[in-house]
Amino acid sequence: MKRAVFGMILMATLLIPLWVSTSRFQDDSKSAKQNLKDAGRSTQRAVKKTAHKTKKTAKKGIHKSARKVRKGARKVERKTQTTPGHS
Repeated sequence: MKRAVFGMILMATLLIPLWVSTSRFQDDSKSAKQNLKDAGRSTQRAVKKTAHKTKKTAKKGIHKSARKVRKGARKVERKTQTTPGHS
């Protein structure tokens, strides 16, 4: 009887660290998976932010050049208009 109890205690002391290490490994793999997901989401947000800023900057440039074109067109129109006394 004493031998059986001693054997069970010995087995428990050998198996518990093994069981703890495997469960810790599974937690590490879960956290690694979560880290990968988080990194993907962070990258997605960064790309989205950059694209938004690029779009806004390009839009500003296009509108600015359109204003300059309209201004130039008005200038040309004023210079080419004939006044009633100058034919």
